[in-house]
Amino acid sequence: MRKLILLVCVTGSLLLPTITPAQGLIPSFESSSGQIGFYPISNEVSYYKNYDDSGEDRGTTLQIIAINGFKLFTEFSFEFTADYNFDLTPGLDDDHYVELSLVKPVTSFVSVNYQRVIATLESESINQFGVRFTF
Repeated sequence: MRKLILLVCVTGSLLLPTITPAQGLIPSFESSSGQIGFYPISNEVSYYKNYDDSGEDRGTTLQIIAINGFKLFTEFSFEFTADYNFDLTPGLDDDHYVELSLVKPVTSFVSVNYQRVIATLESESINQFGVRFTF
């Protein structure tokens, strides 16, 4: 499975045309009324080979980050962050940590945030409600 994921990531990076950050793969759109829209902010896939400080192999990690803005009469952003680890945690072949967030800007530097955390390190999912400050 790990070799397949690496093959897909490497092949995809070789086959895709060079893309500038403003261009992106996922297009933005907005309705003519301006009340509905979708705006990609950051969508990334990373693959890591992990080593601890003494140089011991700690497996691999596939990380997915997707942050997209959308408008449904008002502006929101939806964030998906996930780490899928293979042979990283002692005693586990694989583990994961996933955050799903819905963010509503209140001002240019303050937002309210709801997050759902799903992880193998917790016995059940966690709901988080908070305030985010943007610098």
